[in-house]
Amino acid sequence: MKRLLVISYYFPPSGGPGVQRVLKHIQYLPEFSWEPIVFTVQDGDYPARDESLLKKIPENTQVIRVPFFEPYRLYRKLTGKPEGVPVDVNVIKKEDQKISLKEKIAEFIRATFFIPDARIAWLFSAKKELKSLFRALKIDAVYSSSPPYTCSLIGHYVQKEFGIPWVAGFRDPWTNFISSPKRWFLPASIDKNMEHTVFSKADAVECAWKGIIKDVFNKYSDLSIDKFHFVPNGFDSADFPKVDFQGNEKFTITYTGSMYGRRNPKSFLEAVELLLQKKLIEIEKVKLRFVGRFGAEVEEMFENTTFQNSIEKISYCHHSESIKHLLSSDALLLIVDESKESEEIVPGKVYEYLGVGKPVIAIAPKKSAISKLINETKAGEIAHQTEIEKIADIILKYYIAWKEKKQVIFPNTELINSFERRNAASQLADILEELLIIQEVKLQQKFILSEK
Repeated sequence: MKRLLVISYYFPPSGGPGVQRVLKHIQYLPEFSWEPIVFTVQDGDYPARDESLLKKIPENTQVIRVPFFEPYRLYRKLTGKPEGVPVDVNVIKKEDQKISLKEKIAEFIRATFFIPDARIAWLFSAKKELKSLFRALKIDAVYSSSPPYTCSLIGHYVQKEFGIPWVAGFRDPWTNFISSPKRWFLPASIDKNMEHTVFSKADAVECAWKGIIKDVFNKYSDLSIDKFHFVPNGFDSADFPKVDFQGNEKFTITYTGSMYGRRNPKSFLEAVELLLQKKLIEIEKVKLRFVGRFGAEVEEMFENTTFQNSIEKISYCHHSESIKHLLSSDALLLIVDESKESEEIVPGKVYEYLGVGKPVIAIAPKKSAISKLINETKAGEIAHQTEIEKIADIILKYYIAWKEKKQVIFPNTELINSFERRNAASQLADILEELLIIQEVKLQQKFILSEK
């Protein structure tokens, strides 16, 4: 077994989509002769917590938790938010969304001083712990998972300091992304320099969606495409609980995940209103289930509908419970952010939607990575945010199929099964093995030259 140091801020008891990719890599890499050693934070300020995921960490996995200064605790005090309230909800705002003076000050501080992100202090506390770790153990390679992008800086430090191959993993693009702070010239320049350094120095770059690679080469043409690898997110059918689904008394559409700012259900709710106005559906036979965390403006959208009694809101729940909600649904709702990046975004949860095999209502750009995925897997239908009537038509189609107890989609199960998490771990293991071979060849060449 070769040892892999895995650097990740998001790790159980962190919940949410950011933790699943790393957790599944760790679970399955030992099958491919790699022993993961996890390097993470102690008492991280996570957007969501899921204590149940601690049980998913393999028993023999060594986890090193490093304390560091968490600035989001100060952010709450500055903006008047209560302790423990997640800070990511409402961070991604609409262009015309108003923010308070305190939020403007907090955003300026974030954009000016926290480069590349608010977890930069971890880099400094990590160095001491890493030196002790490498004195105690022989580690063969390092893998970092970003965001936060501080993880990439730590990965680069390990590569330089200890001379081992480094795979930089990315779940989202870095600068100028939808969630990136709007920096003024100097901090923006520093951030871009960090980004370019990471992409140029990493031995390999593993990306969760193709749009990340496209984004990199739109910014930097001097990089080698050969080092970039598309390793898609996925689902783990082993995690799917057994649900004895006998059908619902009400046609149930489920959405799971956060919604705020540009990611909102406005178009979907308008489509439901349209169906009600045309008397095409009976609202007492419909349940709209939203599972997750929602910004204030989304809560307001729910309250302003004429069918509040048909909306079920469930706050953030354990991952297994979230899957149960999907499995006990008649259709699933997927909403992609309204932003210039939307065409490339592939949310990790879409693979779990595919895995459970329920019809998907995807509200997303037509010519997008999501649309392509839904079409290729034959998992559902797609409409743009502006196409209210088309969204309504999809809902009605699924509603009629539910009433008549007919199958409405015929998924490409072979393609869907290729997105099992074990396959992603296998791909990462192949990348790591290739880097070890390259390193060995370089060492042999160096030895031969020294002998001459």
